[in-house]
Amino acid sequence: MSRLPRRLGYGEEATLVEHLEELRWRLFVVVGAVVICAAVAFAFHGHILDWLNRPLPPDRRHPVTLGVAEPFTISITISLWAGLVVALPVILWQVWGFFAPAVDPNAERKTLGLVAFATLLALAGLSFGYWVLLPRAIHFLTNYDDNHFTILIQAKAYYSFVSTVLLGVVVVFELPLVVLGLVSLGVLSSAKLRKHRRIGYFVTAVIGLALPGPDPVTTGLEILPMWALYELSIWLSVLVERRQAATVQASGVPGG
Repeated sequence: MSRLPRRLGYGEEATLVEHLEELRWRLFVVVGAVVICAAVAFAFHGHILDWLNRPLPPDRRHPVTLGVAEPFTISITISLWAGLVVALPVILWQVWGFFAPAVDPNAERKTLGLVAFATLLALAGLSFGYWVLLPRAIHFLTNYDDNHFTILIQAKAYYSFVSTVLLGVVVVFELPLVVLGLVSLGVLSSAKLRKHRRIGYFVTAVIGLALPGPDPVTTGLEILPMWALYELSIWLSVLVERRQAATVQASGVPGG
């Protein structure tokens, strides 16, 4: 009888056929979640488009379409992306449910904590990109040399620009997570991060320059939070090192 996939316990054995059956059902759940969320997003796609158009100047909040089918195809594309974002928790949960049986329960708690931290950073990056970066970048771009150009904002290019910039900012805000991973592996330390602070600032600035941002305003607004996140990474590294030292000391007591 068909049923939803059951998460196996830690170390629980299963045959190859059982694993494939579980994978098949998890894929069905993922596809079903994306389809349902995309359908709901399409029902409200007007609100989504209004939300995406809000950073534009008030007199330019209706981007231009250049083809007969372009309004429909753009609405479908936006709805699919929105459905994918909304369904992301379900997708991640299904992926985690498939691989979790191979993860030690102690490591599982740490992993879930890192996922929660990564989600918080992503939401912070998305908020910063939408409410701080995009309005200023778009204002600069849509008013640059406007006495020489008739500026028409094409819908397809605009939504591509918005999604690329927001994705870039979300990636930038995950910097502390990357640093914490390197500290946990012993590649970096809080002392090294402090000692080579200028080099760190330079590297983050280079990364900011490589991220999406066709103008100095966007680039500058991407680099500034990276420097702040670098400083946050140093303090978080100190906490990680203290916790690692306490763990090592506790494990070494019986052998003393």
